Amino acid sequence: MELVIGRVAKSHGIKGEVVVEVRTDDPDDRFAVGTVLRGRKPRSNAAPASYTVDAVREHSGRLLLRLNGIDDKTTADQIRGTLFIVESTDLPPSDDPDEFYDHELEGLTVVLTDGSAVGTVREVLHSAAGELLSIRPAPEFGRSAGSTPAATFGGDTRAEILVPFVAAIVTSVSLADKTIEIDPPEGLLDPE
Repeated sequence: MELVIGRVAKSHGIKGEVVVEVRTDDPDDRFAVGTVLRGRKPRSNAAPASYTVDAVREHSGRLLLRLNGIDDKTTADQIRGTLFIVESTDLPPSDDPDEFYDHELEGLTVVLTDGSAVGTVREVLHSAAGELLSIRPAPEFGRSAGSTPAATFGGDTRAEILVPFVAAIVTSVSLADKTIEIDPPEGLLDPE
């Protein structure tokens, strides 16, 4: 499975540097000088191109890369939108049993401590405040006898539920059982 570790947002300056939106917890290793990055345009079926990192620096809270062969603004603009990818099989296993790669959590079933289904993790969102689980509600979530259709609350049909991925709410993660158990505070799962 291919995982995105960064995306070229735009060119920077006239010497071919590119601004990269980082999507990895380990940018120092992933974008180190000499690293060969595999990249492709979104929704492209073409084989990934290889880009060697010649220089890397931070500037105003952003990561700027100079890639071998990208020497001017015009060439840098041509790779705008390129996604840098790695294979999930190339990732080392985590040494910490409480740390997970995003792709390991995606697709897991989320249940409450009483075992009732909440939904399925669609993706892990990274925000300044921390990680959030984006959950697709289960058909039976929020349904009681004679209630409105699944995932409908007073006419509000929700496409996703956002749950902070913090120890106070996420009580356990079992990759073997493909489940995440949560104990949300009152009101967290309410639609309003």
